[in-house]
Amino acid sequence: METREFRLRDDHVRLCDLLKLAGVADSGGRGKQLVAAGAVTVDGQAESRKTAKIRAGQQVDCEGVRILVRAPE
Repeated sequence: METREFRLRDDHVRLCDLLKLAGVADSGGRGKQLVAAGAVTVDGQAESRKTAKIRAGQQVDCEGVRILVRAPE
């Protein structure tokens, strides 16, 4: 599984936007489709909320990519 780090700019990012910004989905709409299809887990649990707030320290897995979310600098 490929691992990518994502550094937040604010205190959270919406899940569908994270998938786009981290390069897993080519658009926010595609990110929403992945969430709706059940292809995304957050901290090991299936996540069905497209706009779930993802915060620093969380881990998102989708399509063979693990995204480690880091706090803003």
